[in-house]
Amino acid sequence: MSNQKVKRTFSQKHPVLAVVIIEALLFLAVFAAGAYATIRQLSGTAPVLISFIPIAVVLAIYFSVKKKWGFYGFRSLRSIPKPDLVYYAPLLVVLAIIALKGFRPISVSEVLFYLLFTLLVGFVEESIYRGLILNILLPKGVKTAVLTSSILFAVTHILRVLSGQSALQTVLLIVYALLIGCALALLMVRGRNIWPLILFHFLHNFIQFVGNDNSDSYLGYDLAILALLALYCALLALSLKKTATPSQAEHSFN
Repeated sequence: MSNQKVKRTFSQKHPVLAVVIIEALLFLAVFAAGAYATIRQLSGTAPVLISFIPIAVVLAIYFSVKKKWGFYGFRSLRSIPKPDLVYYAPLLVVLAIIALKGFRPISVSEVLFYLLFTLLVGFVEESIYRGLILNILLPKGVKTAVLTSSILFAVTHILRVLSGQSALQTVLLIVYALLIGCALALLMVRGRNIWPLILFHFLHNFIQFVGNDNSDSYLGYDLAILALLALYCALLALSLKKTATPSQAEHSFN
């Protein structure tokens, strides 16, 4: 029997600190990009582009050098068992409800821009929250990993409070981001495939960008989505608890 010890990474030794560093670096990058965009009087999407493009490059290099693409869920969609596809169906319902709000007139160039922009956001945010942060915290239990990654995901969206929207819309946004984050994290734990999450995130943001403004006239749609997401999270958590072994269930959910 070998006495050789397996070398543990920094994130394995200090998972909480690693998550704090990742979140702090993300906030710093977005804040610095926002300050630069404000000084230069650039468009509202400029801070995200300025910060997320280099982040996406760093993530791609890290996953490649460390050969971690598969570990963080970048696997073939065909690897998802057909019976498990039903767990992704509610995401399609969410997209359909958002689309019911209608779409605004938009040029082809704008469509192309938002396609690339939302794909960038989907890749970066899913890689960070459902890839890095979730996996770093999983050894501490599924509940801890899911809740922490979801809360941090919601916290990053508090920055939108500065956009001048109403207090009600701000609260709805935070709760919405929390529930979305929770649902996607639970799906990641269950399916270990990040592509459906990136695809949903991408389509979700794209529909919102090219759709009608999210005003109070669509409050009913927003509340319907929140109710659906709350039920969705509960059912996903229940399904994970049922399929886990007794020891895993005790460690993760109780």
